[in-house]
Amino acid sequence: MSSFLNFFLLTLFISIFLLSTVSLATPNPRPFKKVYVFGDSYTDTGNTNDSTGPAVFRHVSALPYGRTFFRRSTNRYSDGRLFIDFVAESLNLPYFPPYLNKTADTTHGVNFAVGGCTTIPISFYIKNNSTLAAVPQSLPTQLTWFKDHIKGSGCKDIVSTPAQCRAVFDGALVWIGEISANDYTNIYGTNVSSKTIQKLAVMYQTKVLKELLKMGAKYVVVQGLPATGCFPLSFALVSPTAELDDVGCVAMKNKESYDHNMALQAKLHHLRTEFPSAMIVYGDDWHAYREVYANAAKYGFVERFKTCCGSGGGAYNFVPSPLRTCGAPGTSSCKHPSRFMSWDGLHVTEGLNRVLSKMFLDGAFSQPSFPHLLTKVAESRV
Repeated sequence: MSSFLNFFLLTLFISIFLLSTVSLATPNPRPFKKVYVFGDSYTDTGNTNDSTGPAVFRHVSALPYGRTFFRRSTNRYSDGRLFIDFVAESLNLPYFPPYLNKTADTTHGVNFAVGGCTTIPISFYIKNNSTLAAVPQSLPTQLTWFKDHIKGSGCKDIVSTPAQCRAVFDGALVWIGEISANDYTNIYGTNVSSKTIQKLAVMYQTKVLKELLKMGAKYVVVQGLPATGCFPLSFALVSPTAELDDVGCVAMKNKESYDHNMALQAKLHHLRTEFPSAMIVYGDDWHAYREVYANAAKYGFVERFKTCCGSGGGAYNFVPSPLRTCGAPGTSSCKHPSRFMSWDGLHVTEGLNRVLSKMFLDGAFSQPSFPHLLTKVAESRV
């Protein structure tokens, strides 16, 4: 072997060794140190269980919930990971533990989301004789939990306690997951109009957001409502003759969530003006869901509306009763959840969460785009 070849191979070996050493010594970059998460069952990583969660879904604490990824129930309303779990992975952070798990490590964030919770306080539904409002927590409750979580910091607001609040929000992302769908569900059988719910829910969400921004939140993501008319639960709750939209979903329910999102976005616009130093990203879940429902095969799905885990067969395999929903005796789950979009009739599969989160993280359904937010975070550190 020539001396030149020996020299070349030695140089190559040293280069590979040095590169591997650098990669081992340098961890994956983390744009955020921690994430504070709010929301409902679409984002809840374990604050509810069989006895405290939504009345219709009473079996979240056992398999087949969690079967795809965790191989056990983690009290997530899915067969595996949620949207927020994929966000955590993309940020190179551990999954965000539920606030009510007091032994969890909350160094990198904490999740206040509660399955079945509303944006409007439950007292409103009790006053209006709602029989479906079973979960006492609301978004204002989660704000109270957040304040309790940081009570030792001394942070009150960015004006009166600037140093303390900067410490709380330094390197932090505030994530408001999908919320308010339960508010609309809870008025079935009451005299409350969906327009009233829209007004009150957006008002309460805006109040919570404004308080977080006053405390010093600098980077915020707010997910809008999904296309709720595409869920088996919506088909079950409306008349069989209800009008369907161009992708086959319940038109009335999809318009309801669309109108809600428009009102929410208008408030976010005002908040951006009021808090110009903060960056507020809107997650356009409604259009993302519609995109996948309209092009299911493109994204690898075979079943759009049929529930993977449930009972009853037929087009939806869903009966809205705790005795017939996923996990109840006599129910079963499909062999390949990744081919289904609906997991239990209301909540979606890990497969759909993966697709939707990728769309958001890539910037297709976020305004301004999530990659743009990450760029701004990086620039602020230069």
